[in-house]
Parts: sequence; structure tokens; C-alpha cells
Amino acid sequence: MIDQTRICLLNDAPVVKGNFVLYWMQQSQRAECNHALEYAIGEANRLALPVVVGFGLTDAYPQANERHYALMLEGLAEVAKTLAERSIKMVVRRGSPDAVALALAEEAALVVADRGYLRHQKAWRQEVADSAPCRVVQIEADVVVPVETVSDKHESMARTIRTKLQKRWDNYLNDLAQRKPDKSSLSLALAGDVDIADPMEVLKTLKIERGVKAVDGFRGGTSAARQRLEDFLQNRLQGYENKRNEPAAQHTSRLSPYLHFGQIAPVEVALKISHAKESTTEDRAAFLEELMVQRELAANFVYFEPHYDSYQCLPEWAKKTLQDHRDDPREHHYTRTQLEAAETHDPYWNAAMTEMKLTGYMQGYMRMYWGKKILEWSNTPEYAFQTVLFLNNKYFLDGRDCNSFANVAWCFGLHDHPWKERPVFGKVRYMNANGLKRKFDIEAYVKQVAELAQEASS
Repeated sequence: MIDQTRICLLNDAPVVKGNFVLYWMQQSQRAECNHALEYAIGEANRLALPVVVGFGLTDAYPQANERHYALMLEGLAEVAKTLAERSIKMVVRRGSPDAVALALAEEAALVVADRGYLRHQKAWRQEVADSAPCRVVQIEADVVVPVETVSDKHESMARTIRTKLQKRWDNYLNDLAQRKPDKSSLSLALAGDVDIADPMEVLKTLKIERGVKAVDGFRGGTSAARQRLEDFLQNRLQGYENKRNEPAAQHTSRLSPYLHFGQIAPVEVALKISHAKESTTEDRAAFLEELMVQRELAANFVYFEPHYDSYQCLPEWAKKTLQDHRDDPREHHYTRTQLEAAETHDPYWNAAMTEMKLTGYMQGYMRMYWGKKILEWSNTPEYAFQTVLFLNNKYFLDGRDCNSFANVAWCFGLHDHPWKERPVFGKVRYMNANGLKRKFDIEAYVKQVAELAQEASS
């Protein structure tokens, strides 16, 4: 049963006579625990029609490069295989996602779309809703609790949204029953122009940015995501509350790239964590705070803030205090080129930047330190913001989503409060190397990254 608050009618067109129900997959790239897919199957069974899953593969996804496409394509290959096992055809075509969806919709009785919050994702869905010859329904499958159900405004920080979420969690943390299609779509004469079964061959054909290469540490797909989750449950959830911020401990789940591409459902992760017996209440609560409070606060931010990807999104107090201190002298100043090359005086920052470039990932506490230092070392806060966002979206596998935009803006005061005033930062929260040395075995982290770099160069 799909909760009604996950369902949103995007146009006034009727369900029409067609050859199939189309699930236009874009954000939720998985064949299991997918509310949009299960809704489509239910509607297809009701209409005595098969289900077809369509995906638009564009070479021009904003700020995406070879690193991002490789993980996504690996996941899509698994999706197609799993769907076929469920008697569902997946059609992958090159082109703008909205154009691909509209072409497939010409034969559809109904179009079901998953949900994306970013500007271009919403524009795609609006175009399909406006132009499709049939009804278009959007199903929320990317967060645990639908954004509009939680709040009707931009929440200023975690504490203002936490209670609202906690009151609603139990209604949404339910196993999603997997439905069996009554009719197979595998024999339909409907072809794609991409053979997704060989993702690396597909990758070679794309006209994309090749400067940032795929990484070995992450393999795309739901199976890989579930393996990481299981490893986390067995080996890292115990002690998570106290060890998650230790850079050298690697005591994190590393699920964020999979959540980014929708290769694993946040509901599935939350349920597994909630039911984990070999952990403390505190460890489970610490993880769920990040998965369901911080992540859904980020969705709230992007939903209500039209300027989520620019300096303009910051709270007024942060912009004012940074303006007051924009002319403060900087002890160190680095160009974007120097930063990208990890050529600063700070060995801890250099290690974080190197980890990011080599792996597509960075330990969470170091991400905060990394962003704060760019603010400190840039000639203006606006340029610092642009630089953090540029590097974040270029190298991180989980960049370019709600969580990522909110995390970048947090470094400049979003979802935070004023702190003690100091040079450059004003009242924006400050972080320094002495804090790293006091709290952590930061030299062990530097050594780890140096070993990674040596392996990469050998």
C-alpha cells in the first residue's frame, strides 16, 4: 500500500487507452523497495496492462562527469536485469530525460514518475506533465517522509524539523510489498537505443567530461549498496555515535553515493538500522539523525529555497557578518587551481582534498573542515562559496543533490546559529587544525591518504 501523501497528480489528463503503464525512472534508480515502481505495477494490474520502465540517458546532466556516470550505469545495468526477472522491460534511450519520457508516453495509458527536487529535475517533470497525452502521477520515493507532509516552510535548522519528523516516522517506516505484474512486458515491440547490459561500453560512447575518472572503491547498484549496508551493520554501527567523526577510523556507512543515485531506498536503510540488535540505542539514533533528520532537512531546504545553489541562499545573519569581515586580511590565500591540486600549507586539508580526488568520498568531519578552510583562504566569501560548490560537485560521487547543496551552504552558516565573532568568519562557525589534533589522531588519517595516493600512482 502506497501512502496517499507520496502520490501527487501532476496534470489533469485522464488515463487513456494505451499499450502499457510507463514508469519513467530517473531519480530512484532501483528495482526493489521503489514506491514509484510498485505504484506503477499496481495501476498496470488494475488496468490489465503490462509495465514498462523508461530511462533517459543524457550526455548533458548538469556537472556530471565520467566518475558519476560510471557508478550510475553500473546501477542501471543491475536494474534492467532485476526488472527482467520480474517480467518488466526496461527501455533506455539517449536524449534529454523529458524528451525520452514523452516519446514513450505516446503509447502509454498512464505515466508514473519518481521525484527529484533540483531545478532541472522539476523542469523535466513539468514538461512531461504539460505535454504528455495521458495522466502523469509523481510518487515520492527519495525521502522517508514527504517534504510537504513535514512542513510548509523552510526550516532554519535541524532542531526545528526534528520533532516534526519524529512524529511522522512510524507512518512511513514500513516494509514495501513487492507486487507481481499480471502481464509481462518483455515481448513488447518497444526498443531502446542503449544496451545497458554492458555499462562500461556505454560509458565509452557518451560525450561527457572525462577529466575526473571513475573510482575503484565504489561499485554501482543495489546489490553493492546492500553489501555496504550489511558490512556497516555488522562491523561499524556498534560504536558509531562516538567513532563516526574520527577521520582515520573509517567508521561510516559510505552509503551516500548509493542514496544519491537512488540505488538504495532510505526507507530500507532506516528499517535495517532501526531493527539492528547488535548496537546501542545511541548508535542507532546517531545514524538515523543523519539519514532522516539531516538528509530530509536538506530536501526541505532545496524544496523551499529557489537559490539553493548560490551564495544568495544563506541566512541574512550569515551574509551580513561575512560582509562585515570581507576585507579582513587572510594569513593564507590560495587560488582555485592551488586548492584543486591540494597545494596548501595545511597537511590535513591537503589529505582531505586528495582523498576526495582519489576516491570520490571524504569522511564527514573532514568535509566540514575542508569547506571552512576554503572560506578562510579565499579573497571573498562569494568566491569561496563558488569554489566549494565547484569542487564538491566535480569530485564527490554524492555531489549535486539536496544533501550536497545543504552541506556546502552549512559551511557558510546555513542551518546554524551565530558563534563568537572572529576575523574573516565573523560569526560563522570556525574550525581549525588545532581542533583536529586535539580531538583525533589526525596524523593517522594523513598517513592513510598518503598510502592511497601511493597505491594510485603505482
